[in-house]
Amino acid sequence: MTVKILFVIDGLQFGGGERVFAQIINGLDPIKYEIFLASRPNKHFYEAIPNKQVKYLPLDFSKRINPSLIFKLAKIIKKNEIQVVHGQGTRAEFYARIAKKFSGRARYVSTIAMPVEGFDVSPSSKMIYRFFDKLSEKYVDRFIVVSDVLKDMMIKKRGIDRDKVFRIYNGIEVDRYRTNADDHNRLRLELKIDKETILIGAVGRLVWQKGFEYLIQAIPNVLKAYTNVKFLIVGEGPLKDRLKAQGAGLKVNDHLIFTGFRNDIKEILSAVDILVIPSLLEGFPMITLEGMAMAKPIVATHIDGITEQITDGETGLLVPSHDADALAEMINCLINDRDLALRMRTKAREKVEKDFSVERMVAETEKVYQDLIATKKISSLK
Repeated sequence: MTVKILFVIDGLQFGGGERVFAQIINGLDPIKYEIFLASRPNKHFYEAIPNKQVKYLPLDFSKRINPSLIFKLAKIIKKNEIQVVHGQGTRAEFYARIAKKFSGRARYVSTIAMPVEGFDVSPSSKMIYRFFDKLSEKYVDRFIVVSDVLKDMMIKKRGIDRDKVFRIYNGIEVDRYRTNADDHNRLRLELKIDKETILIGAVGRLVWQKGFEYLIQAIPNVLKAYTNVKFLIVGEGPLKDRLKAQGAGLKVNDHLIFTGFRNDIKEILSAVDILVIPSLLEGFPMITLEGMAMAKPIVATHIDGITEQITDGETGLLVPSHDADALAEMINCLINDRDLALRMRTKAREKVEKDFSVERMVAETEKVYQDLIATKKISSLK
């Protein structure tokens, strides 16, 4: 029998959550599953899901308070006889969790990729988000978290039953990620970067959690050792003007390129020599996996989430967060020691193939769905 699943997510941008949902939807067998997707209309999100059988339900979760969304979602669940609702994102999830309760029929799966503490909002807003999150937690049947650290937090700090929390690492389509000479040359030509220049890349939203200010702060110390270096920051966000001003103040803008939003990250990584992830707070960043799959030497911060992806000194180099000097030192180390960079590139590719494939992620997620459905069938027979 076909299983009907409703995915609910904000869809305000094509970020990590949207990408993971697209991967899951693409990986589920369309013969076994009928898929519904409720989110704000997003061109990049929709383009990532070529499955024409997916039923799109445009809903705008951007308003702070919109009770009508609860009734709209409950109606969708009842009308389409949804069996599993899978949500991500505090605002969208609050409405979806309550709707699931009102509908009285579906099971609910919640993906937690980032604790509320990491939200890019004011302290008062964090308190409000946490309140509504806590209020609706009781309607969740299973939690999927993206790291062991988050699993421990859910169990020990939030008091969630251990049997309801599943750690499933994000995954990527490993075979798609291989350095391509054509992509390398095309991107370098577009960015006006010659083949002798060492290109240091960083990718992510321009928000405080990503720590880009520390990467920019590290640039002068790298340029003291190597002048044929340029830095590429890929992404959009509220800190863009501030980061550009920081670069101007340090007089490094001749060596610093801001690309804005790009959806060709694989191609961007082909042109990069070293990937830097200077984050201050993460869940389980996809860019790390992409860099590893592209066999790029990586310098990243030693923070929760990343430490479950990178083994320091083996698949990358880890430095303390908030430490521009340490970033510069390890970037210089990789520029200087090509043998070390090569060893790490090889090991990183091997690790991502073994532990972080999208096939593994989809299979583990599907098992959560199937176990929930089986549990409901058993309980209905009692």
